Amino acid sequence: MPRRLPRPAELRPLVRFTAPSRDLTGARLARAADVGDLRRIARRVTPSGPFDYVDGAANGEEGLRRNWAAFRRVELRPQVLRPVPAVDLSVDILGGRSSLPVGIAPTGFTRMMHTEGEVAGARAAARHGVPFALSTMGTTSIEALAQAAPDTRRWFQLYLWKDRREDCLELVQRARAASYDTLLVTVDTATGGLRHRDARNGMTIPPTLTWRTVLDASYRPRWWWDFLTTEPLTFASLTDSTTATSAVIGSMFDPTLGLEDLDWIRSAWPGSLVVKGIQSADDARMVVDRGADAVYLSNHGGRQLDRPPVPLRELPSVRAALGPDVPIILDSGITSGADVLAALALGADFTMVGRAYLYGLMAGGERGVDRLLELLTREMATTMQLLGVGSVSELGPEHVRLDWLEQR
Repeated sequence: MPRRLPRPAELRPLVRFTAPSRDLTGARLARAADVGDLRRIARRVTPSGPFDYVDGAANGEEGLRRNWAAFRRVELRPQVLRPVPAVDLSVDILGGRSSLPVGIAPTGFTRMMHTEGEVAGARAAARHGVPFALSTMGTTSIEALAQAAPDTRRWFQLYLWKDRREDCLELVQRARAASYDTLLVTVDTATGGLRHRDARNGMTIPPTLTWRTVLDASYRPRWWWDFLTTEPLTFASLTDSTTATSAVIGSMFDPTLGLEDLDWIRSAWPGSLVVKGIQSADDARMVVDRGADAVYLSNHGGRQLDRPPVPLRELPSVRAALGPDVPIILDSGITSGADVLAALALGADFTMVGRAYLYGLMAGGERGVDRLLELLTREMATTMQLLGVGSVSELGPEHVRLDWLEQR
């Protein structure tokens, strides 16, 4: 093959050197192509204790791996020659419109991951037109979040804890007064799961300074600077005290929770009531019969019982048991827009992301959550066009196949 030296005019379009950005966080987020990239950024900039609290799960973490594996084993089945010039990702859920079929799940201790905490998530949710759920164990109070993110559609997640029903009622009333329109009652926390990473890290709220954490801090100075120069971490809707996570969980979660408690909450809450932590068709039918407006399929991201039922695999049987009219929300294992669409095609009405949201938050605060939602939006839009689907309502079982490896 004859060769020649390239001409300068031919090289000029190929040379695109850019000046280094002074905004290191923005540059990192711009390069993130998926949730996995956000996780890697988060791991670099966050101390081991907070990162492992998010990244880990119960016992041997088999539940977490099975959640992820279930989505990886889904086959997406395109239908060709269906013109899709544009896609509509919006859905109706619990009396409101969401621009995307995914919202931000309730997470505890959130300002430990990044000092912007729940406010960052709620403001990003508002920009993207999706709901944000505040946890009972959040680090921003019910009222402070409403004030900081007034345009966000806000949901409140409630734990019912030992011998303090009057305090639970007060939380419900405060949420209603602050215009939270949906109550998520979590029922899979009879006790806290055994999270070995947290035990090994000596996890406390707030993080304690030991020789190990000081050494860890030397690699993440920005996190520690932000942590030490902002308001102390508290369970803001509950108390201004701080203590070890195991002590908080031990005093809060209630192994005596029963159906009569659901009846009581139903009578106290006039808005939409969702029961979170459902893991079987029988339990889904039971709580709907007792007044729940929707069920939330979740195994707590594998953070409670290890080796639990996988929500994605339970979804078809739950949909069959409830029929077409009861809304089903699903989380646990979602790491991409394609995962969201797989859940919708199998019968879910809506999905929530917890870990993925916190990876974005750790990676870049409010901008990191924005980046997460941008990535999910792009992935969903692209996947829907490749499937030949123009709107979420068109997704159905014909677009997916579970456990495709076993069927080959």
